[in-house]
Amino acid sequence: MSYKNMKLMTKDLENKIKKYPLGSQDGLGGQAKVIVKYFNPVGMGTWLIIEGNKRENNDYELFGYCNLGYEEYAELGYVMLSELENLNLPFGMKVERDLYLKEDITLKEALEQSGFKMPEHINNEKQEECEEEP
Repeated sequence: MSYKNMKLMTKDLENKIKKYPLGSQDGLGGQAKVIVKYFNPVGMGTWLIIEGNKRENNDYELFGYCNLGYEEYAELGYVMLSELENLNLPFGMKVERDLYLKEDITLKEALEQSGFKMPEHINNEKQEECEEEP
Protein backbone atom coordinates (compact mmCIF):
# COMPACT_ATOMS: atom_id res chain seq x y z
CA MET A 1 0.00 0.00 0.00
CA SER A 2 1.44 3.36 -0.94
CA TYR A 3 0.75 6.53 1.02
CA LYS A 4 0.57 9.85 -0.84
CA ASN A 5 2.25 12.62 1.12
CA MET A 6 0.23 15.75 1.76
CA LYS A 7 1.50 19.04 0.37
CA LEU A 8 2.45 21.19 3.38
CA MET A 9 2.65 24.49 1.47
CA THR A 10 -0.08 25.69 -0.87
CA LYS A 11 -0.63 28.92 -2.81
CA ASP A 12 -3.25 29.94 -0.25
CA LEU A 13 -0.77 29.42 2.60
CA GLU A 14 1.92 31.35 0.72
CA ASN A 15 -0.48 34.30 0.53
CA LYS A 16 -1.33 34.04 4.24
CA ILE A 17 2.36 33.97 5.16
CA LYS A 18 2.88 37.16 3.14
CA LYS A 19 0.19 38.76 5.35
CA TYR A 20 1.93 37.57 8.53
CA PRO A 21 5.72 37.90 8.09
CA LEU A 22 8.07 37.14 10.98
CA GLY A 23 7.55 39.64 13.79
CA SER A 24 4.16 40.86 12.56
CA GLN A 25 2.22 39.39 15.51
CA ASP A 26 4.73 40.19 18.26
CA GLY A 27 3.03 40.93 21.56
CA LEU A 28 -0.37 39.56 20.58
CA GLY A 29 0.03 36.44 22.73
CA GLY A 30 -3.02 34.20 22.49
CA GLN A 31 -4.75 36.67 20.18
CA ALA A 32 -2.26 36.02 17.34
CA LYS A 33 -3.89 34.48 14.26
CA VAL A 34 -2.89 30.94 13.34
CA ILE A 35 -1.98 30.58 9.67
CA VAL A 36 -1.70 26.80 9.59
CA LYS A 37 -1.60 23.79 11.89
CA TYR A 38 0.80 20.94 11.16
CA PHE A 39 0.69 17.69 13.11
CA ASN A 40 2.09 14.19 13.40
CA PRO A 41 -0.77 11.86 12.37
CA VAL A 42 0.70 8.83 14.19
CA GLY A 43 2.00 10.33 17.42
CA MET A 44 3.13 13.43 19.20
CA GLY A 45 3.93 16.69 17.48
CA THR A 46 1.86 19.80 16.79
CA TRP A 47 2.96 23.08 15.21
CA LEU A 48 0.57 26.07 15.24
CA ILE A 49 2.20 28.53 12.85
CA ILE A 50 1.48 32.24 13.30
CA GLU A 51 4.20 33.87 11.14
CA GLY A 52 6.68 33.02 8.42
CA ASN A 53 9.07 34.23 5.74
CA LYS A 54 9.99 32.66 2.43
CA ARG A 55 13.75 32.24 2.11
CA GLU A 56 15.85 32.76 -1.01
CA ASN A 57 16.15 28.97 -1.38
CA ASN A 58 12.30 28.71 -1.49
CA ASP A 59 12.17 27.14 1.97
CA TYR A 60 10.04 28.79 4.65
CA GLU A 61 11.15 29.91 8.10
CA LEU A 62 8.07 29.50 10.28
CA PHE A 63 7.30 30.70 13.80
CA GLY A 64 4.64 29.48 16.17
CA TYR A 65 3.68 27.20 19.03
CA CYS A 66 5.70 23.99 18.87
CA ASN A 67 4.63 21.05 21.01
CA LEU A 68 6.57 17.83 20.57
CA GLY A 69 4.47 15.91 23.08
CA TYR A 70 5.37 17.37 26.45
CA GLU A 71 3.25 20.42 27.17
CA GLU A 72 5.61 21.68 29.88
CA TYR A 73 8.38 21.95 27.24
CA ALA A 74 6.22 23.40 24.45
CA GLU A 75 7.30 26.83 23.29
CA LEU A 76 6.98 29.56 20.76
CA GLY A 77 9.80 28.88 18.37
CA TYR A 78 11.08 28.55 14.82
CA VAL A 79 10.91 25.61 12.45
CA MET A 80 11.82 25.31 8.79
CA LEU A 81 9.18 23.93 6.44
CA SER A 82 11.83 21.59 5.00
CA GLU A 83 12.34 20.11 8.50
CA LEU A 84 8.65 19.25 8.73
CA GLU A 85 8.60 17.89 5.17
CA ASN A 86 11.62 15.66 5.85
CA LEU A 87 10.44 14.11 9.11
CA ASN A 88 10.14 10.36 8.61
CA LEU A 89 7.36 8.99 10.79
CA PRO A 90 6.34 5.38 11.46
CA PHE A 91 4.46 3.46 8.75
CA GLY A 92 5.88 5.70 6.03
CA MET A 93 3.74 8.60 7.21
CA LYS A 94 4.70 12.28 7.05
CA VAL A 95 3.66 15.44 8.90
CA GLU A 96 0.21 16.60 7.79
CA ARG A 97 -1.64 19.90 7.52
CA ASP A 98 -4.96 20.32 9.34
CA LEU A 99 -7.45 20.80 6.52
CA TYR A 100 -10.25 21.67 8.96
CA LEU A 101 -8.58 24.51 10.86
CA LYS A 102 -11.07 27.35 11.21
CA GLU A 103 -10.26 30.54 9.28
CA ASP A 104 -9.10 33.46 11.49
CA ILE A 105 -8.66 31.23 14.55
CA THR A 106 -6.56 32.70 17.35
CA LEU A 107 -3.67 30.88 18.95
CA LYS A 108 -5.65 30.57 22.19
CA GLU A 109 -8.62 29.02 20.35
CA ALA A 110 -6.39 26.66 18.34
CA LEU A 111 -4.61 25.51 21.51
CA GLU A 112 -7.93 24.78 23.22
CA GLN A 113 -9.24 23.00 20.11
CA SER A 114 -6.08 20.86 20.05
CA GLY A 115 -6.51 19.94 23.73
CA PHE A 116 -3.61 22.07 25.01
CA LYS A 117 -3.58 24.62 27.82
CA MET A 118 -2.58 28.21 27.11
CA PRO A 119 1.03 28.49 28.37
CA GLU A 120 1.38 31.08 31.14
CA HIS A 121 4.22 32.93 29.40
CA ILE A 122 2.03 33.47 26.33
CA ASN A 123 -1.00 34.40 28.43
CA ASN A 124 1.01 36.91 30.49
CA GLU A 125 2.58 38.55 27.41
CA LYS A 126 -0.71 40.09 26.26
CA GLN A 127 -1.85 40.84 29.82
CA GLU A 128 1.37 42.71 30.67
CA GLU A 129 1.09 44.72 27.46
CA CYS A 130 -2.47 45.74 28.33
CA GLU A 131 -1.46 46.78 31.85
CA GLU A 132 1.22 49.12 30.44
CA GLU A 133 -1.27 51.10 28.36
CA PRO A 134 -2.86 54.16 30.09
